[in-house]
Amino acid sequence: MSKKGKTKTRAIDEKDRKILEILIQNARTSYTEIAKQIGLSDVAVIKRIKKLEELGIIKRYTIIVDPAKLGYKLVALVGIDTEPEFIFKIISELKKIESVRYIALTSGDHNIMVVVWAKDREELGEIHNKIMSMDGVKRVCPSIILEKFYGGICL
Repeated sequence: MSKKGKTKTRAIDEKDRKILEILIQNARTSYTEIAKQIGLSDVAVIKRIKKLEELGIIKRYTIIVDPAKLGYKLVALVGIDTEPEFIFKIISELKKIESVRYIALTSGDHNIMVVVWAKDREELGEIHNKIMSMDGVKRVCPSIILEKFYGGICL
């Protein structure tokens, strides 16, 4: 097997994990700053990040937005129970709703979980009714997030 082939299958090491931790905290951290924090050269950091991208471990760079600063006073995790044959049609319809910020197919209590941003309770109620009126939706179970303690994904 070529050296290139081994790179594709090699597990990540502790330095790679530290790079990921730094980028998760701030994806705009410079290569120089990352290198300084973990004790590598800029070139080594660049090569490692490129490898993490090629392996699909780093899929993209993005930002985390504070919904409240944009006027969304409510963020809700919404469980949606569906008729099985309608799942993908419902997901397609959910993608069209601007307030729906995240959609996941799940094996838990609900078939679909979504994150919804709403300006107020009235708007959340309208979104709830819109989802409830979709063909194949049996039940919609919103849970308003009162306080977030950890993580930044989708909220």
